[in-house]
Amino acid sequence: MTTVPIHGAGGVVPASTGRPNPLRSVLAVEARAEAALKVSLQRWSIPALRVALGAVFAVFGALKLIPGVSPVEALVSATWEKLTFGLVSGQAALVATAVIEVAAGALLIAGGAFARVGLVVLALAFVGILSPIVLLPAEVFGPVGPTLTGQYIFKNVVLIAAALVVASRVLRGPAPRS
Repeated sequence: MTTVPIHGAGGVVPASTGRPNPLRSVLAVEARAEAALKVSLQRWSIPALRVALGAVFAVFGALKLIPGVSPVEALVSATWEKLTFGLVSGQAALVATAVIEVAAGALLIAGGAFARVGLVVLALAFVGILSPIVLLPAEVFGPVGPTLTGQYIFKNVVLIAAALVVASRVLRGPAPRS
């Protein structure tokens, strides 16, 4: 192996033998593929998350319209009863929750300005979804940690994070200054 001094460098480097390095070629192909994947993900991942989030809320909201299908019927009713000081409970609470969740989901799926409105509706829904933590602590916490109901509620942290990511894309920023 011969070495060629490089002026201004701290040492010498091996001279090129003229043969392509297969490892470098593979790494270059991998780098180009990764860059192409990143461009695709930047373009499609947040819209896909918006649609998926909307679908989750639309489907789970629609389940509340069918008596006996949603596993959280009693929790929804008890939460609404506490939130409205006894004015709303039972089937009315389920229908109200269903309408809010289906509307939020449909608006998110529609995208554009509808998604911005959907995020506001979803924020209101999250207030109701998380309120049993304060209003019904015996349902949420057991002697050694969260109950199954509590776990069901706490998993919504992931949905909230997803909504924040979607909001980062669909909300408009401040108007440019002239």
